[in-house]
Amino acid sequence: MSLNEQAATAFTEQFAQAPEWVVRAPGRVNIIGEHTDYNDGFVLPMAIDRAVYIAFRPTETQTVNVHSLDFGETRTFDLAETAALKPAADGWLEYLKGTAWALQDAGYSLKGWEGVLVGDIPVGAGLSSSAAVEMATARAFAAVADLPWEPATMARLGQRAENQWVGVNCGIMDQMISAAGRQGHALLLDCRSLQGDLVPLPQGVSVVILDTGTRRGLVDSAYNARRAQCEAAAHFFGVQALRDVDEETFAARAPELDETARPRASHVISENARTLQAAEAMRAGDAASLGRLMNESHRSLRDDFSVSSPALDAMVECAHAQTGCYGARMTGAGFGGGAVGLVGGEAAEAFAAATEAAYRQATDNNPSVYICEATDGAALLE
Repeated sequence: MSLNEQAATAFTEQFAQAPEWVVRAPGRVNIIGEHTDYNDGFVLPMAIDRAVYIAFRPTETQTVNVHSLDFGETRTFDLAETAALKPAADGWLEYLKGTAWALQDAGYSLKGWEGVLVGDIPVGAGLSSSAAVEMATARAFAAVADLPWEPATMARLGQRAENQWVGVNCGIMDQMISAAGRQGHALLLDCRSLQGDLVPLPQGVSVVILDTGTRRGLVDSAYNARRAQCEAAAHFFGVQALRDVDEETFAARAPELDETARPRASHVISENARTLQAAEAMRAGDAASLGRLMNESHRSLRDDFSVSSPALDAMVECAHAQTGCYGARMTGAGFGGGAVGLVGGEAAEAFAAATEAAYRQATDNNPSVYICEATDGAALLE
């Protein structure tokens, strides 16, 4: 039974009637462009065939009543509770409440609904399960209140929910690709203008997600510290964000930066350049160049931005050792989670099995490795 069907069946069991809609919002894997989004830079993510589903129907109340199949519990909140900013530590429900707050604060009039939520995005693997929940929730509110669905607008509101309600200073990438993904394509996203250019994946390659089986907590990790370091470096250069510093300017003034900010800025500036080059390689169908850029990205994240981990490095090394691997790098915020590999399509199954086996032998961790496809963004299902 598909997750779509699971959500609909569970809704009927939970609420004794069929749902009116089912919404799907995907997770994402970022091919390249890491820790650039909150620096107004460029990212190149794709929406994946792991997603969050909500089966739901409107009610005549101002209450949202949601049963989570994954957590085995039903939670409720009143829309009056989310009319003003007052986040609370309430687990998975905070992503729904934060989205409701962001929509209401932007002037949208919301209506209540009841639903069943289920997903197959590994939590904490760097695949943006939280953004998928936010975009699925926003799509549900849009359906029941007959609101216009504009992906960039809804992505900004989802980001605001995560920044101000949940307390994670994420950039716009995760919500944007979950809202606006396209089957068979990655999205080259300018995180300042939110202009997105769809870029086709090269023919004959597969994208493989390499979950290390290790986790990190974003709110409590060094993520927010890295963001502050980047802002300090931008202030040093007298620009709005590090996106505005080119490699030549950085090289000329890098010795003046303090020892912490210098490598952080180096990563962001070089990663922006790599991301634009990667999009060109994809348009040209040049998998080898794309893989080389992914490898360079991992080294920069490990050595300059210092957000890799022994588990991530081990996974990437295991991937590099396999036949058919063009490139591999950590993906997501870092400090744990997952990596992504680019592999020749015919070699994908053997690559996945061999990488998982090699990683198990090299570590005591329990990995998950799976081949993924680029899918469409958040939508109501037929």
